[in-house]
Amino acid sequence: MTGPITIETHVPVPPATAWQAFTSPDAITQWNFASPQWCCPSAQVDLRVGGTHNARMQARDGSAGFDFAGTYDEVDPERALTLRLDDGRRARTTFERQADGTRVRTVFDPDLAHPAAMQRDGWQAILDNYAAYVRGNAA
Repeated sequence: MTGPITIETHVPVPPATAWQAFTSPDAITQWNFASPQWCCPSAQVDLRVGGTHNARMQARDGSAGFDFAGTYDEVDPERALTLRLDDGRRARTTFERQADGTRVRTVFDPDLAHPAAMQRDGWQAILDNYAAYVRGNAA
């Protein structure tokens, strides 16, 4: 078994803007997929401790899909967010103010069904899409 996996990116916006892009359902549907063959057609966010998160992830051709779902254990606006996935794993994302923007870092528990490197690469690809979305929408 492997320990938690860390991924991160930098976005050239303040934490408030980074947070909004990370937690807004409309924004999530624009970046929450690992490759161009996939999409996120819907997302629901009840952004409070005990609230739920659900993002539908599916192949654009409709051949596969799943719900990425969980419950928020921590909501510290513009600083940190912890999601307990429906299978019990945790994913904690932090937003660290830096002179030139915000460092966004996620530490997540990998599942046992897939190689850790594959999970790290997939989650990093999604975070890279998030960063590209933020950069493309920065005013």
